Amino acid sequence: MRLTCRNRESEDFMSDQSQTLCERAKAGDLEAASALVTQHYQRLFGWFRRLCGHDEEAEDLTQKTFCKVWAALDTFQARSSFSTWIHGIGYHVYLDWRRRGNPAAQPDEGWWLACPDDSPSPFENAAEREQAHQLYALVDQLDEETRQTVHIHYYQGLSLAETAAVLGIATSTVKYRLREAIEFLKARTAEPHVRTR
Repeated sequence: MRLTCRNRESEDFMSDQSQTLCERAKAGDLEAASALVTQHYQRLFGWFRRLCGHDEEAEDLTQKTFCKVWAALDTFQARSSFSTWIHGIGYHVYLDWRRRGNPAAQPDEGWWLACPDDSPSPFENAAEREQAHQLYALVDQLDEETRQTVHIHYYQGLSLAETAAVLGIATSTVKYRLREAIEFLKARTAEPHVRTR
């Protein structure tokens, strides 16, 4: 099993496009603001859905994040990518939600079955889907800080530096957490050795 990051070239293009849209939105261009929402909504919603395990909560957290983004848009100075900045805001929205006593997601079997599958046929990628299901379930067993690091770096596709910026920690801490997560996953997914006589 392997965790993979998003395509960095498409991320860089999206980042450049987001910077331009952000500048236009700051100047009051509603079409640019709408394009920013369109560009980032699904990624944020998907991230929150993984964290909470409920569509309604994910929608609420996504909306709260965008409200905070619009309120703070004038303060965005492009010291990081727009994606990193918006994820940082989203991360703090999520932490506030958790502080109010909301539990982290522990999706049941029904939740996994309801997840959309983009594959051409339900049978073609059954083994990969089962493997992914097992991997996601194991990631959910990680401690909160490590799980957040995995979600942001691998699932959201942010670089090590961007992940560190979102979480407000050193890049070395991100590397340490990811190494710990990978060791945990390797230990849990290792196939038992067959004994020979």
